[in-house]
Amino acid sequence: MLEYSDLLKLKRWNTPTIYNGWEQITKSDAGKEGYNPEETTDFMPQMGPMVGYAVTVVIEPGNPEHPKNSPNAWKEYREYIGSIHGPKIVVIQDLDKPANCGSFWGEVNSNVHRALGCVGTITDGSIRDLDEMANAGFKALARRLSVGHAHSTPVRWNCEVEVFGRKIKPGQLIHADKHGFLVIPDEDIDQLLDASIFMDANECNSVIAAARTASGKPTRQILDELNDASAQFGKAAKSRFGNKGEW
Repeated sequence: MLEYSDLLKLKRWNTPTIYNGWEQITKSDAGKEGYNPEETTDFMPQMGPMVGYAVTVVIEPGNPEHPKNSPNAWKEYREYIGSIHGPKIVVIQDLDKPANCGSFWGEVNSNVHRALGCVGTITDGSIRDLDEMANAGFKALARRLSVGHAHSTPVRWNCEVEVFGRKIKPGQLIHADKHGFLVIPDEDIDQLLDASIFMDANECNSVIAAARTASGKPTRQILDELNDASAQFGKAAKSRFGNKGEW
């Protein structure tokens, strides 16, 4: 696990910036792995990014048999959440998808999870009590809003889940914001922060600087400077990571 100070530093950058660093160091296919292939909605974009380790749970609010069959589920589930080192992001697979009929989340549950070291959730189900969740400091990426909770209860937890087309295992590091989320392979965690900072600086030192100083220049000069800046960007990325980078 990363030091908490490093998690705070990762939180200062948006998720696309973290992705830009990650693609330079990973052996995964950064073109289709890691991030969510399905669209999700950040209902608290004003809270900025969240970073944490996945704790996982499966729900099925449309099935009234679950609360009857597992009367101690909430207590046992909270014991699991409390046993894991934080900060944590609660990743929920809703078996009712796409006909989500009830919310696991609301004012009470968000405050309870915040007290247990959770900073937010990614759920392919719904949420409710939006303002109250934000007031609790609990961020949510979800499919939709909902009025009721239906028969919401934990069905199983501490297991692999799939949300928004991405499989996630307990304990995986996640970075998420209004753009979506990125699940970091364990082998990439230690280099992630430095790579992300380097690639952000690389953009500012080359292509962004060339583009932002183009005002009033002839088109030919702008094109030449952009080409030079792109080459500079690629050279720096290749020197550091052995890859040419995005440009």
